[in-house]
Amino acid sequence: MATTCPSGGSLEIFVEPRIPRPLLVVIGGSPAARTLVQLGALMGFRTCAVHVGARSEDFPAADLVLPTLDLAPARPGPDTWAVVATMGHYDEDALEAALAHPEVHVALVASDRRGNATIQVLRERGLDDATLARVRFPAGGVRGDQQEEIALFALTEIVSARRAAAEGRPRQPVETATFATDPVCGMPVDVTTALHRAVRGETTFYFCGAGCLERFEQGPELYLAGNVPA
Repeated sequence: MATTCPSGGSLEIFVEPRIPRPLLVVIGGSPAARTLVQLGALMGFRTCAVHVGARSEDFPAADLVLPTLDLAPARPGPDTWAVVATMGHYDEDALEAALAHPEVHVALVASDRRGNATIQVLRERGLDDATLARVRFPAGGVRGDQQEEIALFALTEIVSARRAAAEGRPRQPVETATFATDPVCGMPVDVTTALHRAVRGETTFYFCGAGCLERFEQGPELYLAGNVPA
């Protein structure tokens, strides 16, 4: 029997790939943690906020809020990025929870001194050096003056690492960049490429543009004293 199908009996199938979004797990209730959740959502991450006793209304930008350090409900996998931003309140417990998932990339918001002390505590708890080597600190490779800056640097590092992996390039750590804060406008400035700078005593100040440098030079004592004019 002849077919009456206009296509002659052939079938065309259109396949639209559905690639899972990367998962950003942020542990802590600090301003840096809250900013990270918001930035991660804007950048297309699935976001999971983890804080002891947290409620969903505490993190409105999060896809999932966990009130305990059990990360299993978030289903972490190879494209999961965890940032511990508890600001010293329960760093060791948070890191131990993240490191329990071998495929998760783990970063800690901490100074070198506090980070090393935290790693030593985990070593005393029995975690081996190979596991502890997975922890990157300070998250983002720099220490921002404000917690919102810290969140930005931490997410920049994650995005950079994911892009490098996708392109098959060796990961270029953000640690190679050094940032300073423009004393006039508060913007982060890469000191290796900054075109505008001023030296006062033994300190070099870096500026995002000529306008900020000009305002600084008109009254540097105001900015050095922290009394920034409106």
